[in-house]
Amino acid sequence: MAETNVESIVTGIVWKIEKKAGDNVELNDIIMMLESMKMEILIQAQGAGRVLDINVAEGDSVSEGQVVARLMG
Repeated sequence: MAETNVESIVTGIVWKIEKKAGDNVELNDIIMMLESMKMEILIQAQGAGRVLDINVAEGDSVSEGQVVARLMG
């Protein structure tokens, strides 16, 4: 099984975290939502697996390309 980094696709604010470490995810499950320029941006699982860790908290600022979570799948 391989670890996968989940990266932010935009610069923004972590608005809501939907998954936590240990949760199972399927392809395209929502891991978290970001707010950028008054738009909701979904950060989704790129495959099935398990969330190893979430590297941000709600309200944190994130940069494009920043690793926000890691999956094992």
